[in-house]
Amino acid sequence: MRTRTPVTRRLLGAVAVVSALALGATACGSGGTDDGSASAGPKDLAAALEKGGKVTVWAWEPTLKKVVEDFEKKYPKVDVELVNAGTGDKQYTALQNAIAAGSGAPDVAQIEYYALGQFAIGKSVENLAPYGADELAPGFTPGPWNAVHRDGAVDALPMDSGPMALFYNKKVFDQHGIAVPTTWDEYVEAARALHKADPKLFITNDTGDAGFATSLIWQAGGRPYRSKGTDVTVDFGDQGTRTYAGTWQKLLDEKLVAPISSWSDAWYKGLADGTVATLAIGAWMPASFVSGVAAASGDWRVAPLPQWTKGSTASAENGGSSLAVPKAAKNKELAYAFTEFATTGEGASARVAAGAFPATKADLESPAFLDAPFPYFGGQQANRIFADSARNVGADWSYLPFQVYANSVFNDTVGKAYVSSTTLTAGLNAWQETSVKYGKDQGFTVDK
Repeated sequence: MRTRTPVTRRLLGAVAVVSALALGATACGSGGTDDGSASAGPKDLAAALEKGGKVTVWAWEPTLKKVVEDFEKKYPKVDVELVNAGTGDKQYTALQNAIAAGSGAPDVAQIEYYALGQFAIGKSVENLAPYGADELAPGFTPGPWNAVHRDGAVDALPMDSGPMALFYNKKVFDQHGIAVPTTWDEYVEAARALHKADPKLFITNDTGDAGFATSLIWQAGGRPYRSKGTDVTVDFGDQGTRTYAGTWQKLLDEKLVAPISSWSDAWYKGLADGTVATLAIGAWMPASFVSGVAAASGDWRVAPLPQWTKGSTASAENGGSSLAVPKAAKNKELAYAFTEFATTGEGASARVAAGAFPATKADLESPAFLDAPFPYFGGQQANRIFADSARNVGADWSYLPFQVYANSVFNDTVGKAYVSSTTLTAGLNAWQETSVKYGKDQGFTVDK
């Protein structure tokens, strides 16, 4: 079914978790002024760096502190102010408010991949291609690069990555003689065996999380979202989505997942005492194990993500952020220079050394990175598993240009499958309908 509505310059609307922002959504061609490519022209970054000035960076990622120090040391005439304006949605609220007010916006902003489209469709971020960003494409892994470029524009540069892997409690698995699952069918069997051996044990926790669900759909080959300009498709009826829903429904029906929210005190306790036995999550997770689950050091290991088809190697991203230059930036040349420094070369390597997971192939393929032992995981060279996962991420995934809103209503739709007799399939259908309605209301052309 194809539903068309007039697309005009209008408010794209307030996402449920952030305040309203005037984002211009245009249906007709993207001219030079709109995408920034014709008006920007070549940038003399060297001259801008020599002249110097101030760059304000809004970001919550802690490894950027070292990058700022290194950048200012290399370019002493540039003053970089690193501001934590809040994490995720809180920063997006502040950023949107600043853009709408016409003042107070930073020169550089950290934006998660799933949220980037919201700013790109509103023409609120600079197209970085004229600055040379498009030439950097070969240096990034497929998943992150796919997330930052669209229709010939480069909306941001990838800062990090979250290729998925399976973290599992080896101590618990060994104690009960259960093999590490290599497929999701084996995962269900392992869940049954664990819970039968000890009703207090659960294969994992899940109370409904949009990012986790879409990551598994992504890995299963599902592509529910398609977006080109203001033409959007939302379709949770594809085979990949059905495969995910059918398998995960078994875990919910048989009460094999712990009804514990991630990042809660109960979750950390479950990871520490082994009652939550696995996590399928992004490669950025090790630092959280070290800091939040210290008591279980040595118990956990890393394995490749289970496959939907035996013998496959498909993976997906879970999390990750970019650095974008808002259109309202006061010094775009310096802003881009910092963005490139922070995401490539020595800046990227410094962040990886501080614990970030790379989006850059050079760092991902470095022997020092690949061979690094993880004491927490019994000395395992876990980066080798993460690197393989990064290489096997499907590159054609798309988020909605209003994904922040869509994610905010996940628990009102799909979330019902975790607390009632509603099935995941029915919940996904409701999520689709809610997303389609919102898109139509905001002036998008929506397919479903």
